[in-house]
Amino acid sequence: MKIILAPDKYKESLTGLEFCNIVAPILRSSLHAEVVIVPLADGGDGTIEVVNYYLKGEVIQVNVTNPIFKTIEATFLYAEASKIAFIEMAEASGMKLLQPADQNCMHTTTFGTGELILKAIDKGAQHIILGIGGSATNDCGIGMANALGYRFLNKDNNEVKPIGSALITICKIDDTLVDKRLKSIKFQIACDVTNPLYGPNGAAHIYAKQKGATEADINYLDTGLRNFSKVLDDHFNFTAQEIEGAGAAGGMGAGAIAFLNGELLPGIDVIKQIADFNTKIKNADWIITGEGKLDHQTLSGKTLSGVLTSAKKNKIKVAAFCGSIDVTPVELNEMGIAYSDAIITKAKNLEDALSNTTIYLKQITNEFSDFLNQ
Repeated sequence: MKIILAPDKYKESLTGLEFCNIVAPILRSSLHAEVVIVPLADGGDGTIEVVNYYLKGEVIQVNVTNPIFKTIEATFLYAEASKIAFIEMAEASGMKLLQPADQNCMHTTTFGTGELILKAIDKGAQHIILGIGGSATNDCGIGMANALGYRFLNKDNNEVKPIGSALITICKIDDTLVDKRLKSIKFQIACDVTNPLYGPNGAAHIYAKQKGATEADINYLDTGLRNFSKVLDDHFNFTAQEIEGAGAAGGMGAGAIAFLNGELLPGIDVIKQIADFNTKIKNADWIITGEGKLDHQTLSGKTLSGVLTSAKKNKIKVAAFCGSIDVTPVELNEMGIAYSDAIITKAKNLEDALSNTTIYLKQITNEFSDFLNQ
């Protein structure tokens, strides 16, 4: 029997790798199964640890510019053997870097993300994977592009500051100083939203409020995105508003396609590719997956949805060991989950579940093993 372990983390209690190290020994001894460990993530917190499980790279620490133009230390992952770099935008341009008083995406920049890209290219990266979650910005990637040599000019031909509020004034893009090495780099962008660049479902109206913008700011930023999209369309000969995910990370979706010639992909698809997931699961009998909470959001680009997609194609049964399950047995069946169990059903309460996750996960695994042995 061949069993694949492909969990995401349990937020606040277990990493995906810890899950695998608890479950694998039990299945190997009780079922004498071939157990293949393939931890996954969807581009959110903890993704870098999962990526490094496969890339076996080194964490590089560098000085870059934070969203409010102050110098900070940030990290990215680089694997010399494969020449792949993994960069999290939030490391240089994230909300987590700012005090509440400094959080206003009218005035923040993605310049530091561009600097991280340059540092990765300097190291020798030929393939850069950029995760664009958790941003503090709404600058459509002009900060990042500015760090790479692009200049953004107003009607008087003066260069503008690369921040969200400047988008409304940009009339022209100057690319004469762009780093020539960009053309030879493969860029993949881990992006889990499908918002257009502007409008009611665009970057400003959906995300700017949580990045410190007032209602007036939001309307100003949306007008800026509308203006800048015309400039992008003219310069790059595409239609930014038609790109699914253009509005991700304050317009970084559109910016990454325009300035990096990047490809937008769901985070889980990027991680599955790095893990060579679809090859590893060939001829498996079961895939055991899991996450902290299985609910109606699960099929919206989360790790478990990516597992189910691959399992369905390969006709492999799926078991889900989760922290909690908030859907009905009928819905689980419709999702394609053949067996499920949850920590919370074993525990006295949430505190007990979080404190004793390992004990309850072992119990769930033993019960699954008994089920297979019947």
